[in-house]
Amino acid sequence: MSEEKLTFTLDTGDGEGGDVVIKLRPDVAPGHVARIKELVGEGFYDGVVFHRVIPNFMAQGGDPTGTGMGGSDKPDLKAEFNDVSHKRGVCSMARTQVPDSANSQFFICNADATFLDRQYTVWGEVESGMEYVDALPVGEPPREPGKIVKAALS
Repeated sequence: MSEEKLTFTLDTGDGEGGDVVIKLRPDVAPGHVARIKELVGEGFYDGVVFHRVIPNFMAQGGDPTGTGMGGSDKPDLKAEFNDVSHKRGVCSMARTQVPDSANSQFFICNADATFLDRQYTVWGEVESGMEYVDALPVGEPPREPGKIVKAALS
């Protein structure tokens, strides 16, 4: 059986962009991976912007409102904090101050952010396409944010 992968086809602006291929990690975050897969299957992430992009830290998306305040209509997830370090390319779930509040928002580390270790649930690791994450427009929110054109599982 092949490893499960998630592909985000990104639009980084001006018709630029490409595929970011993420290896899913159900071995460390089965509930979160199941949620991501469920949302991808429903087309939830298609067209959703990266509303918070901070250089040398991370790019955050997964909020259909684009404000950083929204999520899916599904219940929040129980935290699955694990020992995977928040290195460049790691995908982790965003949450509020409440540990069990992750829902649909996620971030991709564009630099090492080990100070987040064991406080946020890592659910995947970018295998290819980090150049497209690096090319996302910067801001909180960006003036013209990059977006996920299509999310697909393989």
